[in-house]
Amino acid sequence: MKMVRLEFLLIQVHYLLLVVVLLMLVILITMVLATFFARMLAPAIAATVIAFLLDGPVTWLTKRGARPLIALICVYLGFILISLITVLAIIPPLALQVAQFIQDTPAMIGSLQQVLLSLQTSFPEIISETQVQSGFASLGSEMANIGPKLLQYSLTGVTGAISYVVYMVLVPVMVFFFLKDKKIILSWIGSFLPKDKSLVEEVWAEIIERAGDYARGKVYEILIVGIIAFFTYQFIELRYATLLAVATGFSVLIPYFGAAVVTLPVALVAYFQWGLSSDTAGAIIAYLIIQALDGNLLAPLLFSEVVHLHPNAIIIAILVCGGLWGLWGVFFAIPLATVANAIIKAWRHRAAHNSSHIAS
Repeated sequence: MKMVRLEFLLIQVHYLLLVVVLLMLVILITMVLATFFARMLAPAIAATVIAFLLDGPVTWLTKRGARPLIALICVYLGFILISLITVLAIIPPLALQVAQFIQDTPAMIGSLQQVLLSLQTSFPEIISETQVQSGFASLGSEMANIGPKLLQYSLTGVTGAISYVVYMVLVPVMVFFFLKDKKIILSWIGSFLPKDKSLVEEVWAEIIERAGDYARGKVYEILIVGIIAFFTYQFIELRYATLLAVATGFSVLIPYFGAAVVTLPVALVAYFQWGLSSDTAGAIIAYLIIQALDGNLLAPLLFSEVVHLHPNAIIIAILVCGGLWGLWGVFFAIPLATVANAIIKAWRHRAAHNSSHIAS
């Protein structure tokens, strides 16, 4: 009996070491890619996410009798058509509103500064006038540089323009071949994993499933939140409705932090437009309601079977990954945490299975 228990303990240690190695390998590869190749691999990353997104509709059509190639072509052409309509409908007003927002930013900051100065007069023991002046001086300087920085990053000469054209062609092509040759690509990646390791195969299958579900759910969440925000801002006649709706949609990429960050521009625009009034309060309340519905209704519906993580675990993952790899780390924090959870879950399942087998 002691020998059986010792054998079981050795098996558990073996699987635990395998779990740790797998987790460290995934984190190491992600860190290397994010640190050294993120900019170069941006089209590949975008194409991979889009392919995961489109794989759901392709699978849905295939299960309902459509031939795989026909289903792929229909979904792909629908993706191209929707992308073109979206770009033509959103990019022009978005560009105009970005330019107008940058132009109005100094006036917005000035109006906010006047409010804080009036509060400083009422509560001089909390904040001094020097602090307000110095803080807004640095803020105004940073905001004044946004325009040139945006221009620099968006139009970096002929090379940058050519790069964007290449990306616009390259990403759709890569999406098509990712969808068409998905099994071949996954099989090739899986060939690098250790052979005859059932735990590895189990973890690999769950990682692929969770990654696809997460990508699809997150894009659906961005679209739904952005569309609802756009119609809400249009209904209350808030300025920069397209720009703020896009910001609100993308705020769901970073749970909790994204919602908090986007609150400031929404409140600032509302105050600049209406001052201290019920309309400003209504705009802020509308934004908070959208975020509350997303966090308590939409996200649980989309991710109830995808991300089984405690909110504190998500926050810790964002803090750690963001501190290590910056924006890319924040973006991949939840997928990495999901991968870690999948590995630990598979290990615990295997441990329980081995324990029951030995007991019997």
